[in-house]
Amino acid sequence: MTFNKKLNRYDADDLEKKSIYKSNSNFLNGELIEGIFFNAADGMVIFDESGRILEVNPSFCTSVHRNRHDLIGLTLEKLVPFEMHFKLDMQAKILKEKNSVRGVLPILVKDSLSYFEFTTSTLQKDTLFLSIFRDITEKRKLEQKVRKNEELYKDLFAEALDGIIFWTEKGKIVNANESACKIFESSYDDLVSKNINDYIYSKDDKFKKMYKNLFECGAIRDELVFLMPNGQKKSLEFTTKLHAVEGYHLTILRNVSDTRRMEKELRESELKFRKVFEGAIEGIIILNNDFKIVDINQAGEKLLKNLKKDLVGHSFTEILREFQLSDDEIQLYSTDLIRKGKATGTVEVTLRSDETKFIEFAAKHNVFSEFSLITFKDITEKLEMDVKLRKSDTLHVIGELAAGIAHEIRNPMTALKGFIQLLEDNIEEDYSMYFNIITSELQRIDSIINEFLILAKPQAVKFIERDITQIMEETVKFLSAQAVLHNVQFQTYYEKDLPPIYCEQNQMKKVFINLIKNAIEVMPKGGFVTITMNSASDERIHISIQDEGCGIPKDKINKLGQPFYTTKERGTGLGLMVTYKIVEEHAGTIEVESELGVGTNFHIYLPLRKKERK
Repeated sequence: MTFNKKLNRYDADDLEKKSIYKSNSNFLNGELIEGIFFNAADGMVIFDESGRILEVNPSFCTSVHRNRHDLIGLTLEKLVPFEMHFKLDMQAKILKEKNSVRGVLPILVKDSLSYFEFTTSTLQKDTLFLSIFRDITEKRKLEQKVRKNEELYKDLFAEALDGIIFWTEKGKIVNANESACKIFESSYDDLVSKNINDYIYSKDDKFKKMYKNLFECGAIRDELVFLMPNGQKKSLEFTTKLHAVEGYHLTILRNVSDTRRMEKELRESELKFRKVFEGAIEGIIILNNDFKIVDINQAGEKLLKNLKKDLVGHSFTEILREFQLSDDEIQLYSTDLIRKGKATGTVEVTLRSDETKFIEFAAKHNVFSEFSLITFKDITEKLEMDVKLRKSDTLHVIGELAAGIAHEIRNPMTALKGFIQLLEDNIEEDYSMYFNIITSELQRIDSIINEFLILAKPQAVKFIERDITQIMEETVKFLSAQAVLHNVQFQTYYEKDLPPIYCEQNQMKKVFINLIKNAIEVMPKGGFVTITMNSASDERIHISIQDEGCGIPKDKINKLGQPFYTTKERGTGLGLMVTYKIVEEHAGTIEVESELGVGTNFHIYLPLRKKERK
């Protein structure tokens, strides 16, 4: 065998390289060895005790992508990364002890790292060594991939939290993970001996439809009730894919029984809360931490005369401003709510209908999940009833007091009247003025006593149909002389053909006299008293008596009709109190409008039909 021809096959043009080869020919003896070396599929390297490369075959050159002349003279350390040099040291140590060594060595090939399986043997004791290299880079990558797939299989199947089963076309379970065994409360052997259909609790229309859909679509996600071997029923959420792995069908299951039970309890609890919330008599508002309305019940909508859709999501503070609460009030209650965790009070609000109401409320901060709760109710009627009750109690006390006083005063009054009449003819003309004053004052005392008696005992009155226009005309005619004395004129506007009402004529006349006399007396410089009568829309007669006096402050209007409350210097307040009492007995109402410097208008509303007193 011509050695030079072998050399020329991969390095022919370099004569110097030929001489190097000839100098190393002493360790390649014979054509057989030479042929094996140069034709071997595995890479071969001959190196000395220092690790310097003396010869390489073509396979090794091809494996490491280098020319032979670049490799010869290099040390093995130049081919191996620095951090792996310890492997070369270990190789050298083992070679001294056993004359051979096997292992895996990383070698730098271009800019990447390749792995070679090697076997190193001693050619000459401690001087020459032969290493046979086989590139196992792809094999190593495949092993890593297999190991990665095994880890993936372990994560996705064996140790998965969800149950996973594989089953055949006929439903027979062929494999299952540990989670599936726990879900079905069976051992692995028991589970794989069963058919998946054995666990279906009810093969109803829903199941049949779902089963058909599965084989039409190839995959499905749904939920069914499964029957466990111990008779327990479980709701399982599952995903099934046909022919997922090696022709087997894959089903992934999750036990959602506890979740469904909790959802059911939550729905029932929410339903109870909603029924209580919506059925509550008091208004309820739920606010978030930004003081925006989250919800309001039906009672709250009705009370505030606003729909839920117009309130939810809006700032509660802005809505309070719309109800004409002052910023100071809003700040006071919101500060209490945040600092103390609660706030209570009563506020006067003006609704969009310009209706004024008194609202009593109680608020609590962070009742649940950072939400605050406000309960509120309309106490306007309650306050009015309290006022009426107090007035009634006062009237009762005054009535008892008045009955006693009237009885005690009337006896001496009778005597005084008698003696005055006896003395009338004997009084000299010079003293006639005193006689007139005494007589006038006695009549005034008698009038006060009569008013006391009206308050003191129920009046036996008989309600009959009367023409209210005629009663008013008679009253105006009766008071005309007094009006002229005070430079007051009457303006009357009576609607034609007003229907008659059920009333007691004398009491109605007393009401009109009291109100018109008050109107005359509050205009010492004269003016007009305007009297209007017309039909209201709700089967009532509307009577208006308006003066041009100084007016009444708003804070005093509500006190009108209370015992002994009057705006006149010598008044007792009994006349207006009697007026209110008579109108009330006729099932009517009195409303007062007044503006300072402009005048006062008393509105009387009387029903057309007779109403039974409650």
